[in-house]
Amino acid sequence: MSERTFIRDMQPAQYIEGIFAIQNCQLGQTKTGKPYIKCLLADRSGRTPGRMWNATEELYQSLPTNGFVWLEGQTQPYQGEMQVIINRIRSHEPTEQELKDLLPVTQYNVDEMFAEVIRILQTMENPAIKSICDRYFEDGQLMDLFCKAPAATTLHHAYLGGLLEHTLSLLKLADRIMPLYPELNRDIMLLGLFLHDLGKCCELNWDTGFSYSEDGMLIGHIARGVVILEEKVRACREMNIAIPDPTLRVLQHIILSHHGQLEFGAAKLPATPEAIAISILDNLDAKMNMALAATRDENGDRQGDLGGNFTEKIWALGTRLYRPDPTKLSQEHES
Repeated sequence: MSERTFIRDMQPAQYIEGIFAIQNCQLGQTKTGKPYIKCLLADRSGRTPGRMWNATEELYQSLPTNGFVWLEGQTQPYQGEMQVIINRIRSHEPTEQELKDLLPVTQYNVDEMFAEVIRILQTMENPAIKSICDRYFEDGQLMDLFCKAPAATTLHHAYLGGLLEHTLSLLKLADRIMPLYPELNRDIMLLGLFLHDLGKCCELNWDTGFSYSEDGMLIGHIARGVVILEEKVRACREMNIAIPDPTLRVLQHIILSHHGQLEFGAAKLPATPEAIAISILDNLDAKMNMALAATRDENGDRQGDLGGNFTEKIWALGTRLYRPDPTKLSQEHES
């Protein structure tokens, strides 16, 4: 194709040919027992479901579960979403130039977001906590990764700059709710939110698509985050800056417990007021990012008439979502 059609610009019944990222590629079965391929297709503008009905297990085995493909097909509105019905598909190794169109990226300015993170964290008052934070800011390599990393491979904030965007959202959320709970330790809250996902800088790869690194497969971002924290505290102590053991333990606990439940990957259940608040805010921001990305555009509207008001089931949320803002849905359309 002479000019790429981005996912956000796709129109109903449009012929599509080109290179896309493929995510969570699976082989399903129709009600009549015939195999079909189901997947998510992505580029830097967004994601959309893909289906290939005349599939074979041999073709499925030739495709990456998460990677890149060339495909030919046609768009089709279905139950409130635009999906791509795939006619032909094959694995593809993208060039560096092609990757610029394939990897999703935050819509916000990275430098401005990072400056805002620094501004908020500089309002902390406890000397020990500020000193720990300073050791992170002095680590230019880690901060560079922090500004580039996605927050996940396929779920919330799964785009370049997503980890930074997620962290800033949490810091802003905390600043707004803490006046309602003045007993919370503000400095512990802010630093805990900054640190909770920093291990993802080591857990994820994003140079040629989003995947888990060896560190991510063997260690994971929770354990790696604790290790990095211990390194920064050790650096403080080598500078004769006192970091009380209870402060270190509470920050370690926040990282270990921020997933909230053991079945969701937490190493410990949240056991301090700050750890409970951080786990809840983290869950809130992640779920709202997924829900809004699936239902609303940047103006708060559902995108076009896509054949229904509900999304397909979003497994991370456990349900199908109602797409429109009801105040913008006409009575005529409702009927």
